[in-house]
Amino acid sequence: MRETISRRPVLWGLVLIVLSFALDQAGKWYVLTDLMNPPRVIPVTSFFSYVLAWNTGVSFSLFNSYGVTGTYVLIGLSSIISLIFFVWLLKARNYWLASGLGLIIGGAAGNLADRVRFGAVVDFLHFYYGSFSWPAFNLADTFITIGVILIVIESFKGEKNA
Repeated sequence: MRETISRRPVLWGLVLIVLSFALDQAGKWYVLTDLMNPPRVIPVTSFFSYVLAWNTGVSFSLFNSYGVTGTYVLIGLSSIISLIFFVWLLKARNYWLASGLGLIIGGAAGNLADRVRFGAVVDFLHFYYGSFSWPAFNLADTFITIGVILIVIESFKGEKNA
């Protein structure tokens, strides 16, 4: 008799891909067409502002100086890594892993869409305190970070249950 395996975590992961991608792109659309038109710094609190930053590199603007060639390399690498994570998602059997992978893939797809459309990623969230300034980021980066945290939590839960 074949063992039935629930596909619900996989479906949930797929839903999170669509939701995180849509929220990221909607946020960037709003920033580009309304909030940052014209571009400016909008202070919200004493430690947070909306800004408009075009990131041609990866996290924290690493590899920012490689021009068009760097953009193509980043598009290729991001696509390959996202595909690997998608295959991993299709094998996920719990919600922690499926949620983490769904958020990572959706966030990566949001940033990939920016690179294809603009040659750079739209960043607009900026936190700072005194002279400390965290690099600007976007919703896709937030989804990717939350996804990684969920996978790390799941990996510790798996070790505990083993």
